[in-house]
Amino acid sequence: QSLLDMMVAEEESLKERLLKSIALCRKELDTLCRELQLGPFETEEESTILQMEKNLRTRVEVLQKQKRDRKQELKALQEQDRDLCDILCTALFSIDTGSVPSLEDLDRYRRHVASLNTLKEQRREEFVSNKRQIILLMEELDHTPDTSFERDVVCEDEEAFCLSKDNIVALQNLLQQLEARRALNEAVCTELRARIVALWERLQIPEEERQSSAVH
Repeated sequence: QSLLDMMVAEEESLKERLLKSIALCRKELDTLCRELQLGPFETEEESTILQMEKNLRTRVEVLQKQKRDRKQELKALQEQDRDLCDILCTALFSIDTGSVPSLEDLDRYRRHVASLNTLKEQRREEFVSNKRQIILLMEELDHTPDTSFERDVVCEDEEAFCLSKDNIVALQNLLQQLEARRALNEAVCTELRARIVALWERLQIPEEERQSSAVH
């Protein structure tokens, strides 16, 4: 009888612990479902207390992992967003960092970061292409960079150049100015060559003498 009483007491103690665990798990599940914006978790009422406690505890662990995963992804996206905004001089993505992001929020954030990456690559390609042309024009015009912007453009550290919209527009303007100067110089040269040829004709300069000057 003593052994039986002890066994019954142990079973009742276990039942009490399981019921407490079930109550705690239900409470935590309700909180997690609200944070993760999920519907309430339905338990099988016909299952035993032991099975119910196990199912609830397993579900809590699954949702806790989902919560950690979402927060970790949000943190990673925010780091990428900050880096891209520093390079592109754009505003950070607006999202509530105090709560667990929904799957839709994360999907929007992913697409936003992907679009910023695409924009960064487009501007980087435009910068590299324009920089190459600008350097060639400066060499051709014997022009030394005399402003801080021009020095930033031709410096060797391409990663340090801010790819803001204003900088890209300024880069295009600089390229157009240099092209206009070259076009003006070419027009002047063409005019001077035509005058030289006319003077050669009037002075009846021999062809040999003309050839020696033509290389210039």
